[in-house]
Amino acid sequence: MICVSIGRGRHRHMIAEHRHLVSQGAKLVELRLDYVNGEVNLKRLLGERPCPTIVTIRREVDGGKWKGTEEQRQMLMRAAIVDGVDYVDLEEDAAKAIRRYGKTKRIVSHHDFRQTPEDLTTIHARLATLDPDIVKITTMANSPHDNVRMMRLVQSAKVPTVGMCMGDLGTPSRILCGRFGSPFTYASFHHERLLAPGQLSYQQTTEIYHYDLIDRETAIFGVIADPIGHSMSPLIYNAALRPTGMNAVYVPFRVPAEHLDQFLTDAKEWGIRGLSVTIPHKEAVLKKLTKYDPAVKGIGAANTLRWEGEDLIGYNTDYRAAIDSLENAMKPPLYERGGIEDKKALVLGAGGAARAVAFGLQKHGANVIVSSRTLKRSMALAQAIGGDAIDWDNRHGISPDIIVNCTPVGMHPNVDETPYDKRHMRADVVVFDTVYNPENTLLVKEARTAGAIVVTGVEMFVRQAALQFKLLTGKDAPAEQMRDTLKRAIGPAKM
Repeated sequence: MICVSIGRGRHRHMIAEHRHLVSQGAKLVELRLDYVNGEVNLKRLLGERPCPTIVTIRREVDGGKWKGTEEQRQMLMRAAIVDGVDYVDLEEDAAKAIRRYGKTKRIVSHHDFRQTPEDLTTIHARLATLDPDIVKITTMANSPHDNVRMMRLVQSAKVPTVGMCMGDLGTPSRILCGRFGSPFTYASFHHERLLAPGQLSYQQTTEIYHYDLIDRETAIFGVIADPIGHSMSPLIYNAALRPTGMNAVYVPFRVPAEHLDQFLTDAKEWGIRGLSVTIPHKEAVLKKLTKYDPAVKGIGAANTLRWEGEDLIGYNTDYRAAIDSLENAMKPPLYERGGIEDKKALVLGAGGAARAVAFGLQKHGANVIVSSRTLKRSMALAQAIGGDAIDWDNRHGISPDIIVNCTPVGMHPNVDETPYDKRHMRADVVVFDTVYNPENTLLVKEARTAGAIVVTGVEMFVRQAALQFKLLTGKDAPAEQMRDTLKRAIGPAKM
């Protein structure tokens, strides 16, 4: 179940949002009375409530907005209990002061906005002595492992326990806590009005992650990256999973580089079956693999991980998707000078995506030249594939047949940037931008204006995602649905 939190200054707005949520299927709502301006009218807010309701009045020290005295706050909570509210949220000291009355259920809660304490079980045991119906513990995640510790607590608790981590590192706990036994998770009314760090909206929780369908048997897939907020993968993959009938969810995991090893160790405890891998982990994951396909060895990077028994197997679908995208664009009559073979290809960037593209180009007979802001990395990549490297400042000094941007330059929100100056753009060049959000980057727009053949990042993203989907799930990917979902998310393409 999802509890949707409403925090509004005016009673009529709170009531309207409460009713709207019920019309959208919400079964539990939290009214954050500390957000109300002026005196709170409980009878107005609770008298004809359309679904079960939690009353919460959070102090500033606990992350809330309550400006009154503690005596006034506890009087208001007691009044809500007398009025028969379904649940009341009580911090530890308030739970000691306010006794059970009537049918109102008690949520005894603890919040830590700085960390996830080492003594979670001690805190939980203390709260469990205060006559709770539900224990709630919400803490700040400072590492991905904090989520695992929180889920262990939820799973082992004898009292029903809502346990979640805050911040973008804590997002997986909000999506998956039900799988480990949490009676509900919390979501906001709207993604632009979050009441806690890292909170998801009700729409995201229901329409992207289908939270109420997640159970103990749900297969977990996901994407690891840092940062993770820009990733469209959860939207595309979860939409693709629905038609298959699989009991599965695809989750975004923000994993800072220094926590990668621990996260991959924790993956089995999470129940993760497979992962997409993106910046900055495509090369670093190799040391954890027990098996890999030949392309991974040649490229020196993996973008797909799958667990099979005790084995962690690595794959790379980037290179195949990139070459398929280019070959499709370079077919006659659109392109009259043959395919990739013997063409001079300028690869911008030297990271995981660049390694995959450069490997594929070289394998198909292109003469590859690598240029990135770090010449040492460019030279290392060029040497690995048998190509050449040039300094970033000299990238306009050659006349390539193919230009491939494998840098994040031009990615949302920096949409006014381009890695290649339009003054050097020619009509007889093929321009491939691996950035997919936006699809029509400044590089793409300027290439089209010059009359060049263009391949967008959407094409590569969908192709690699479809290959990846098959590897992870064993099922054919609904590629057109994935493409449509992505295009709707990033806006209409402008040709």
